[in-house]
Parts: sequence; structure tokens; C-alpha cells
Amino acid sequence: MFEQVTESSFRNTFRNIRPENFSREGLGVLFEYLEGYEEDTGEKIEFDCIAICCDFAEYTREEFLQDYDSMFPTMQADQELDPELEEFTDKDLQLIGEHCTVIRVYDDTIIVSGL
Repeated sequence: MFEQVTESSFRNTFRNIRPENFSREGLGVLFEYLEGYEEDTGEKIEFDCIAICCDFAEYTREEFLQDYDSMFPTMQADQELDPELEEFTDKDLQLIGEHCTVIRVYDDTIIVSGL
């Protein structure tokens, strides 16, 4: 038994249960991604806010490198060469995408799943 989830109800659930997990923009992009997944695969997703928080995480480039610098040494080297580098480069996204699902929120913010 599935209930139709609107973007508004999706946002409200996160706001009430896990308000700090995703930015406002991140929630919108994540909702669109999940809807697109359902359409592309024909598979319905059960809406479970906690499970989504376990499967997906939003990061700035700096936060991502703090958690995964050992997995992505070339990204860390680029950061050391240019400490002002705040945006994810196309090379970064391609590299990360080889290991997990990457959803761009902004130039300096991504949502990842599967790391």
C-alpha cells in the first residue's frame, strides 16, 4: 500500500523528522531525483525519511573531502594546490560518480548515495 507523496509533504516530513539533513534546495533536487528514478524504472519507492537519510547525504566540497579525502586523493591534491577551490569540478563529479550516485545541488554542493 503506497501513499502519493507530493514535494510539499516530502519537505514537511523532513522538516519535522530530520530538519538538518538536507538544505531546502537539496530536498527539492532529491525529490526530483527520486521521482525520476520511479519514472525511469517503473519501480515505486516507499517513502521512508530515515532510510533516505541513511542512503543519501548532502556535502559541500570541503565537507566531502573531510569525510572522503583518503578515497579521493586527487581531489585532495587539487585542494592543496588551490585552497580557495570551493566548487566541485567536472573532474570531481566524474571521479565520485565512478563510486556512487552523485546529484548536483549547486556548483559547490552535491548529494551522494552509495559511498
